[in-house]
Amino acid sequence: MNLLFIAIDDLRPELKTYGADPMHTPNMDRLAKMGIQFNNAFCQYPVCNPSRSSLLTGLRPNELGILSNQVPVRQKWPEIVTLPQVFRQNGYYTAGLGKLFHAGLDENGKRTFFRDDASFDYFYSARGKTPEIGKQGVGRKLGDGTVGWCHWLAAEGGDEAQMDGMIAAEAVRVIQKNHAKPFFIGVGFHKPHDPFIAPKEYFELYPMDEIELASDPADRSPLLPHALPDSYNFDTFTDRDRREFKRAYQACTSFTDAQLGKIFAVMDRFDLWENTMVLLIGDHGYHLGEHGWWNKVTVFDLGTRVPMMMWVPGLETMGRPAESVVELVDLYPTFLDFFELEPPHELSGVSLRTVLENPAEEILRPAFSQVVRRPVEMGYSVRYGDWRYTQWAKDGSGGYELYNQKVDSNGYYNLIDQPEHSAIQAKLAVFLSGGFQLGK
Repeated sequence: MNLLFIAIDDLRPELKTYGADPMHTPNMDRLAKMGIQFNNAFCQYPVCNPSRSSLLTGLRPNELGILSNQVPVRQKWPEIVTLPQVFRQNGYYTAGLGKLFHAGLDENGKRTFFRDDASFDYFYSARGKTPEIGKQGVGRKLGDGTVGWCHWLAAEGGDEAQMDGMIAAEAVRVIQKNHAKPFFIGVGFHKPHDPFIAPKEYFELYPMDEIELASDPADRSPLLPHALPDSYNFDTFTDRDRREFKRAYQACTSFTDAQLGKIFAVMDRFDLWENTMVLLIGDHGYHLGEHGWWNKVTVFDLGTRVPMMMWVPGLETMGRPAESVVELVDLYPTFLDFFELEPPHELSGVSLRTVLENPAEEILRPAFSQVVRRPVEMGYSVRYGDWRYTQWAKDGSGGYELYNQKVDSNGYYNLIDQPEHSAIQAKLAVFLSGGFQLGK
């Protein structure tokens, strides 16, 4: 059996299959319908490098000590065996295309993007290869222009004038060339990560007057001081800016979905669905105006919940959704389980085989997330069943949050002071303390 591992940067569950009806995402929707759509999957850190380092090593961010985008996992852990590396060591052809790792090292040990030579027989990056026509088109900066990354472009030149179009073309070539041998092929798409650049035809899918904006309820609980990072001047956004931001995010998502369709077409051509396990994930969540925030780096469900779908050949349970709370750190042990590979080190997650074989099964296990927040050092959060509990600082000096996500999916009503929820609060506090060994 082969493994096709697809990671999409900054993709939240803003897909038709997850209930975002205006979205044009037929290929992701196809995979979710074919396989198992996980409706409660959570990252361990709502930023690219810590999240990816965690899921690709099977260890939590606090265990790795990787809590920013600056430290490559191989720099801090030169001998650690990553998920693709396990496959490589067991005779599989491994290819990494695009952004799988966030930060890597080049042959001289200097920090670079995406690369990890120990993991892959072949690596391809489209970074720096965008032709001039792909940089042309209609677009603008948003807000008062002080947030450098916050701009969009409806670009000329079509798909292959953009990095993700090049990555898809290379993925098709690599699959065609290597489909007859056992493989681990990882494909990392860049969009919808900022800057929000996609071919102009994908913007045309989303008329400006049909963009619906999030609206925070008037009776919401006051935000705790550390719930959001320092401001990016989002308060300078006009309604036009907000609509253009969301439209651009949606256009970039549809652009990536179209690239995925090219890969699925070559899977169809060579009947690879018969012997290839397929995973698709976003690396963390994202806010599109909820809580007045237009970014990641929060431990609300909005910042930690990710789209995740998986196809496993031969399982009769394919085509059914799973509601169990799961973590991205569970992926490493899951693949070792299905491919009968030995773990190279102790892993922090658990295999999701029971859920894949019975999507109605619920793993009664919490999902842990964390985020650095100065000056309290860290926010710690746990999701268990329908509940999310967050503590700011080891001693709780930054405050606490408790949300019933079943009735309050965006986390607007903090129930921490309501006595009727004291039992679940106490239970989650124990989970959280154990999960992070607070105070030790």
